[in-house]
Amino acid sequence: MYPISSPMRAFVAKTEAFTSDDSSLAGLRQTYNRMCQAFTPPIPTGLHVADCSVGGVSVRSYRPEAPDPAEGWPCLLYIHGGGWVVGGLDSHDFICLELAATLQVLVIAIDYRLAPEHPYPAAYNDCRAVWQAIQAGEGPHAINLERRVVMGDSAGGNLAAALCLGLRDDRQALPRAQVLVYPGLGGPADLPSRADCWDAPLLSRADTEDYLALYLGDMRIPSSYALPLLAETFSGLPKALIAVAQFDPLRDDGRLYAERLQAAGMETVLYPGKGLVHGCLRARGQVPEVDRLYDYLLGYLRRELLTQV
Repeated sequence: MYPISSPMRAFVAKTEAFTSDDSSLAGLRQTYNRMCQAFTPPIPTGLHVADCSVGGVSVRSYRPEAPDPAEGWPCLLYIHGGGWVVGGLDSHDFICLELAATLQVLVIAIDYRLAPEHPYPAAYNDCRAVWQAIQAGEGPHAINLERRVVMGDSAGGNLAAALCLGLRDDRQALPRAQVLVYPGLGGPADLPSRADCWDAPLLSRADTEDYLALYLGDMRIPSSYALPLLAETFSGLPKALIAVAQFDPLRDDGRLYAERLQAAGMETVLYPGKGLVHGCLRARGQVPEVDRLYDYLLGYLRRELLTQV
């Protein structure tokens, strides 16, 4: 038994209530989407939500109904979680709506291709394509290229970190910051959290291994763009906020990545996520420790997106 709070236990129970006996890929995706829908609020007033294509990839934009800023919109590029296998634009409406409405910035969510039909590097390439199209001025709105942040949770955190590595290696424009929430970054199997949290609520060690196998497909020599902790150097990357969950087999991936960024001299903040479990971003307004995480995330994003460079 993990010592999580009563509100967190209630959130876990509500989430697990959607568990289905259908273990097929289609069944898993349908169950995940139904669960996510149960945690998705209505679209806030004053927010315009629209789907379009950027760089040949489907995206969803969340734009405050306000005049376009003269310098273009501060933009948060959001990459959803779901083990690279489940999820999409609808599954993470809940957080993109909140980020756009609260911060009054443009949020663009990426509908990258999913494994196992499209294993690595499909999702990574999709994220690159969207970033490069925005850089070339092909986004759906006028965007301030000096005020862009990339953010992702779980598998999306992996893709956000990988995007930053790839852009750095190719000497392309980087985001102002990267925000990674309980990311899976390809840490070694002997990390303490793998054993400490092997059967943690909402994500077990076996789950992480299954998802990663589907994402990597037939890859024989893993790339650092698939597993960012394999990078040879961590210098020259954007500043980072890495938020981990205490009771999560992926906890030490985020911790180790933060240590390596800091050792390379990169400005990095590690949020320890006391009492949190993987997937808890959906517990906004239900669990006090999750609300504290949001307060921290929103404060960090506000500084990076809305203050002068």
